[in-house]
Amino acid sequence: MTTLTHHMLLHWTAVVFYIIATVLLAVSLIFQKERLDRPALLAALLGLIPHTASILIRWQIAGHGPYMARHEVLTSMAWITVALFLIVAWKNQRLRPTGIVVLPLAFLMMAVGAFLNPEIRQLPPSLRSVWLVIHILFNKIAAGSLIIAFATSVLYLLKEKKRAIRITGGLAGLEVLDAYSARFVGFGFVFWSITIGAGAIWANEVWGRYWGWDPIETWSLITWLLFGLYLHLRHFFKWHGAKAAWLMILCFIVSIITLFILPMLTASLHVEYFT
Repeated sequence: MTTLTHHMLLHWTAVVFYIIATVLLAVSLIFQKERLDRPALLAALLGLIPHTASILIRWQIAGHGPYMARHEVLTSMAWITVALFLIVAWKNQRLRPTGIVVLPLAFLMMAVGAFLNPEIRQLPPSLRSVWLVIHILFNKIAAGSLIIAFATSVLYLLKEKKRAIRITGGLAGLEVLDAYSARFVGFGFVFWSITIGAGAIWANEVWGRYWGWDPIETWSLITWLLFGLYLHLRHFFKWHGAKAAWLMILCFIVSIITLFILPMLTASLHVEYFT
């Protein structure tokens, strides 16, 4: 069995554990079996172990971090998302139900990445920079935080409309969900800001300019401005509740388009990382 085969075996083992964790959380919520919460988190944690090993093996084979091609981008972003979720859910029992949104998104990213582009690619000389590493790492942390904010916003809307009562019954109150959405957006906004700054420094090193209105640069700025608008409206105009949740979901959709859709559709200097 080759090293690359081991990598993929560990990758799919992690996916299985994340699916098990999702099922346990769903059963816990639907049938009010709170004692299944910890086994669900344990299953997610057990999934994170082979997931980590899979990324490290591929890192060793490729000779660079997980930021080239769709497989590496998606699986590393899924890793960050699950890790952030576990940190949050272990400390706050009332936020554990967000896992029914967060974990499926994580294992779907892994599955899509594996099917779209599993082959290993070499790192071009233009991408060998510490600023690129900072640029990518902080972007992944921002995305993971925004996924959790998306989950709290979705569950807020369900709870407010009294839909899926069994699923939302074990959740924190509306005010708590609303507050956590804002906190995670704020956290993600800070890291998205650093992403843009580090990217500008890297661009100056590689292309001799800090900003060139490349399509991905432009939409990254638009995404940053939208999340800034979300925070501004919450703080200064007291936007809370459902309208804030809907705005967050809109901002999240734009961020997904920026990160994953545009690189496949536009002629951009950034498409190297997601082709």
